[in-house]
Amino acid sequence: MMRGLSGGKKAKAINIIKIAFEIINLKTDRNPIEVLVRAIENSAPCEDTTRISYGGIVYHKAVDVSPQRRVDLALRFLVDGARKAAFRNTKTIEECLADELINASERNNRSYGIQKRDEMERIALSSR
Repeated sequence: MMRGLSGGKKAKAINIIKIAFEIINLKTDRNPIEVLVRAIENSAPCEDTTRISYGGIVYHKAVDVSPQRRVDLALRFLVDGARKAAFRNTKTIEECLADELINASERNNRSYGIQKRDEMERIALSSR
């Protein structure tokens, strides 16, 4: 039985990151921290939409995203992409996370984070 608030989840997450960074280093011969920073920069959206109610009519308006929310959304997109890629797959979560970070750092459209960012910015562009 696991005890405590996290129940060992933090240690497991740290081990997943360590193994993913080793895989990134082997695949690209680059610093994994550099790959992570590039992936966050590339998958962070600049614009989002908000709901505005005016006279009983709700419509969307494009707004700029704050810097902290950009980082939070980028991290969420990257993790969601790795989780979805590893679900019902023979590849481990570490391999999927490494692939997601490498693809996002190269602005490859196979990355879930890049796809979500492009979709969010496309929707914001159409609601200007």
